[in-house]
Amino acid sequence: MGKRRLLQSWAAVGLTAVMAVSAVLGAVPCGSQTVASAAVSGELAHVTVHDPSIVVGEDGTYYAFGTHITTAKSKDLANWTLCSNGYTTPNNTHFGNLSENLAESFKWAGKDDADCKGGYAVWAPDVFWNENYINKDGSKGAYMMYYSVSSTYCRSAIGYAVSKQIDRGYQYAGTLVYSGFTKVSARDKNSNIDKIYTNTNIYGLIANGTLKDGYNNNWSSGANYNTDYAPNAIDPTIFNDTEGRLWMTYGSWSGGIYLLEINPQTGAAIYPGKNGKTSDGRVIDEYFGTRIAGGHTLSGEGPFILYDEETEYYYLYVTYEYLDSVSGYNMRLFRSKKPEGPYLDAAGNSAVVNSNKDNHNKLGIKVMGNYEFENIPKAYKSPGHNSALIDKDGQRYLFYHTRFSNSGEYFELRVHQQFINEKGWPVTAVFENRGDSISKTGYTEKDIVGTYEFINHGTASNGSSVMSSEKIVLKSDGTIDGNVVGTWKEKENSYLATFVINGVTYYGVFFKQQDESYDHNQTMTFTAIGDNNETVWGVRNDSFESDDDEDEELQEGTVIELPSGEFYEVTKAGKNPTASYFEAKNKKVTKAEIPASVTLEGKKYKVTSISPDAFKDCKKLKTVTIGSNVNKIGKQAFYGCSSLKKIVIKTKKLKAGAIGKNAFHGVPKKIVVQAPKSKEKLYTKLIKSKR
Repeated sequence: MGKRRLLQSWAAVGLTAVMAVSAVLGAVPCGSQTVASAAVSGELAHVTVHDPSIVVGEDGTYYAFGTHITTAKSKDLANWTLCSNGYTTPNNTHFGNLSENLAESFKWAGKDDADCKGGYAVWAPDVFWNENYINKDGSKGAYMMYYSVSSTYCRSAIGYAVSKQIDRGYQYAGTLVYSGFTKVSARDKNSNIDKIYTNTNIYGLIANGTLKDGYNNNWSSGANYNTDYAPNAIDPTIFNDTEGRLWMTYGSWSGGIYLLEINPQTGAAIYPGKNGKTSDGRVIDEYFGTRIAGGHTLSGEGPFILYDEETEYYYLYVTYEYLDSVSGYNMRLFRSKKPEGPYLDAAGNSAVVNSNKDNHNKLGIKVMGNYEFENIPKAYKSPGHNSALIDKDGQRYLFYHTRFSNSGEYFELRVHQQFINEKGWPVTAVFENRGDSISKTGYTEKDIVGTYEFINHGTASNGSSVMSSEKIVLKSDGTIDGNVVGTWKEKENSYLATFVINGVTYYGVFFKQQDESYDHNQTMTFTAIGDNNETVWGVRNDSFESDDDEDEELQEGTVIELPSGEFYEVTKAGKNPTASYFEAKNKKVTKAEIPASVTLEGKKYKVTSISPDAFKDCKKLKTVTIGSNVNKIGKQAFYGCSSLKKIVIKTKKLKAGAIGKNAFHGVPKKIVVQAPKSKEKLYTKLIKSKR
């Protein structure tokens, strides 16, 4: 799967806006500004920066560098101004003559080739000041920009350029990692570039003995690049560890997210040189580095790692799914005590997947998904590809791009404050940053008690659907009533908060901040994370009245995860809605029941089918009960359930053609089928015929 196949379609929107602003401003220079920290009122100046990476200049100005060589600056992390001119060349703001400057990287990808035919594809740069870098004139210190160029879903490269100025004068310094190469001569559609590995730096690294294990056939054994194992070389970000070492994390979909050590004096990669495994079984590739997340073609891109001195954790952010407005792009969060990992989520799951059959949506704290509140003009959709910052004053921020409802593929940069909860996780404020300060001593009961709009972001990706808020009430006796029930508590003399909702404990904060209504009212909010990887948000709104009849209808094809961990898909919306049992909670389940009906986001759905592959390879499943409304069982639904001894069927609606191919392949021959007397012989015959 590719990362930005849609870039050509939304580039026309985003880049047109960028170029229009640049024309008006005359390619505004990224000059000096004085940083302010006061609360900001009034309308904010937003910008279209995709895949934002934050860096602070020596004068305190904040810069967000993004895809398509789009950069913005701010003095308050609320109002932004564009200060780049995209792919303009010559006289490119950052690179001068872009084609000549990055020519070595463009030999492989990113210029007038394949998916970027007729243009460029320079993506997701990361900029930082490296005091240890040795310049050509022998002086020390430079701003370093690590960038990626790409031509297809897997043929890409990561290079770097250096400058003494943060906003201009970057000169090419090297290309570190290539992807999409093959062992034999091959070419992509609409491309003249030969993908054979001898056209990358790998040939020389093998020849000089750096890659001691020689060519790794896991990369490509012929004319096809192995995306199950090897990464797509895009989205680089750089960080220092506590011992002063420099690291680069990168990758997208394909073989996952990888980590490479960087030489701080030269900026070049320090390749492992040997293939191996970490102590917890993760891949160490002699060229690509150590796998720290994802793999096996499952989605995950835009990695960013930030070390927090207060908690002594390295936090890894990764974004799941595809980036457009209808695919449910969403950020995930993991952490580790070591830069090399393993990185774990709040439930203790590793960020690395074992196979492409894994449900990666259960991995990682979901930071936020598609959502809307009454005081937000447009719903946020596909928020993702973030960076993060701990400022000099200790304040934490999250930076990401987001799309919006009824806005096509238009996107903007957003910044939210973050705070550390009692479990050492950064929780993200509900509304965008306006410089509001959290009360260190907490808030009064009068501030907190009242009616709230409540959203549980869950762990499943939202696709095109938007999560509407539900009504809850935080009462003075510490209980929660309404669409969810439980308890709440604020720690004495602190903003730290604890919520117990439907038996799950969430740790977070109360934060009174300006909302996103046109009046920007000061509004009490809460944000918290549970050990089930869910993020919950609340916005006080005493006039809010939820009306189930007016709630946004779940669309057909929407997949919802229940608190039990089971997944259901909406198969019919509107009147007499239906759903399908979509996926078991895990492969280790021993007993399962498909109910007659299920409640999804407050509405009752008849369960009329079992989806294809729903219980595939659940080898420990022993008994299953099929509800009275099921009239269809998808292909391979119980494929490989080798321990399934008994099926209890309550429905009378199954017919000869209603059970898919190999639906019961691999189940024991002596399986017991218990069904309504009039159907028992027929159902036994049908099930055994699908073995």
